Amino acid sequence: MADDSESVEFFHQAGARAHWCARFDRVRARSVALTEPLSVEDQCVQSMPDASPTKWHLAHTSWFFEVVVLQVFQTGYVAFDGRYHYLFNSYYEALGPRHPRPQRGLLPRPSLTDVHAYRDHVNSAMRAFVTHSSAQTWAAAASLVELGLSHEEQHQELLLTDILHLMAGNPLLPAYAVQPKPAIGDGTGVVSSRWVPVAGGVYTIGHGGDGFAFDNETPRHQVLLQPFEMASHLVTCGEYLEFVRDGGYARPAHWLSDGWNAVTGLGLQAPLYWLAPGDPRAPSEQWQTFGLNGLQTIDTNAPVIHINFFEAAAYADWAGARLPTEFEWEVAFDSPHIAQMLGHAWQWTRSSYDPYPGFRPLNGAVREYNGKFMVGQQVLRGSSVATPPNHARKTYRNFFPPGARWQFTGIRLTKDM
Repeated sequence: MADDSESVEFFHQAGARAHWCARFDRVRARSVALTEPLSVEDQCVQSMPDASPTKWHLAHTSWFFEVVVLQVFQTGYVAFDGRYHYLFNSYYEALGPRHPRPQRGLLPRPSLTDVHAYRDHVNSAMRAFVTHSSAQTWAAAASLVELGLSHEEQHQELLLTDILHLMAGNPLLPAYAVQPKPAIGDGTGVVSSRWVPVAGGVYTIGHGGDGFAFDNETPRHQVLLQPFEMASHLVTCGEYLEFVRDGGYARPAHWLSDGWNAVTGLGLQAPLYWLAPGDPRAPSEQWQTFGLNGLQTIDTNAPVIHINFFEAAAYADWAGARLPTEFEWEVAFDSPHIAQMLGHAWQWTRSSYDPYPGFRPLNGAVREYNGKFMVGQQVLRGSSVATPPNHARKTYRNFFPPGARWQFTGIRLTKDM
């Protein structure tokens, strides 16, 4: 990670307080900047139970600093509004009851203006705390401040994915904003994927050394891998379109049982946000896709995104390959011949989201941050176009239920040697 990822030891050196105030302001300002293309109405609506209104993201990330840091370490801190502790708790059982997640979009009050006032209140208190707290207090709180900033950056990504889902449900298909596209292929727009061999052996997995990491990225441990080959590039929209045209969604032989149940039960026929030719929302002779930058003709050389684990596994089977384990992905990350590992799409792995050997959750309320979700989830590796840059690292373990499609999720193929 870059200069935004200094280790806790740096917090106690001269000038560290000013550094952390600047980092805090930078992260908090980016959250608000992401909302600038949105109307007040856009920020209050919840498109599905798994998504949250933009306004809720802005308030919840403030709640985290208030409840986890300020109320614990700042003597005499006065909460902005004690009722917000119920409204904006996400899933922390140790911190009390909370408003039901599927009903976050039914909160026209507090207003967006009130939420911004809440952020300003917390910002002011946090700046004073970082600047003036005693060395002993700061030593106890510093790691939680860093966790809070990384937590807010996670919500910045969720904010974008949630607003895209909301916009896609609008028949007008409004664009969020014009977004820059990552470079693909060889710079000419042409993708030429090939198989890259990776030797078998014993490898060390997990985060080590300086820089922030979430608890689920540790401890470092060894795994034994058999030789394998990994595709140098992500599966493209053009390649996935061949799967669609070949009847991939109508052939149960390629699908896991739960995946086929999703296909038949939900009527899946293509990736989320794809519009088939003739779709009444935007009639065209071409396949189209809806993204943060609006509706566009599918770029056949761009990585396919917004597919779930079942779709990724079915495509891999159709292509005569498989999905990598998260350990194969991490080992292959260092190969100079493998591209598009970061900044394009989260990549489904065949690994269930389990604790590493020797894993221990954090202490206090934040012990619920990751560990309690280690069941029924699949690991994703890499990062997407919506991921904050300093979350794009080879040991980052993202995780979602296998049926999730609204994230920027894609496919990396692997084969046994």
